[in-house]
Amino acid sequence: MSDLQGNPLVTLIASGEADRTTTLAAVALEQSRVIPADRRAFLHLAQRATLDAPESAAFFTLLAEGEVLAGERLSAFAVACGVTEARAAAYEPLPGCQAYPSYVAWLALNASPPEAVLALTANFSTWGGYCATIAEALRRHYGFTDEACAFFDFFAEPSPELEQRATAAVRAGRDAGRLDEERAHRYGGLLEHYEAMFWATLSERP
Repeated sequence: MSDLQGNPLVTLIASGEADRTTTLAAVALEQSRVIPADRRAFLHLAQRATLDAPESAAFFTLLAEGEVLAGERLSAFAVACGVTEARAAAYEPLPGCQAYPSYVAWLALNASPPEAVLALTANFSTWGGYCATIAEALRRHYGFTDEACAFFDFFAEPSPELEQRATAAVRAGRDAGRLDEERAHRYGGLLEHYEAMFWATLSERP
């Protein structure tokens, strides 16, 4: 299980105290904006990397394919939280939640592909741990079905193939002199901050 210190929202969900139709629904609604935005950013990174960094291109292509699968699984979670099509269409995204995908888009335009690989993978284990905790809580406290939990199950499950592609991309970027590791870690630190902002914004939402 992930370390929940500093993440009041996941702590709330883990204890079963988060409201299904407000708090959990907001998670679904915000993620419905994050997922397609990240997918487009990953596709752009893959395109940029095709000629000079094919290992990075393979990594981002796999990530983009994963976002498609995640988006398909998100729908059942949203329905279980009481989200209707009309509510989804009328929802106003929260700036604090959309800072993360906005920065991913910035990386897609400005970071070298190998640096973006290293930055993004730095926080995968934390995100996966949060998803595992949420999936368990949804079953235990809210009675959600496996289908409704599938979005979080997907990210909670380690991906050896993704890890292998990330390792290959970082190694190739280092060998080619296209990876400034200090800068990549700085990018990763900002991503970590923006993810924390995502959870904090939802925890402070009325």
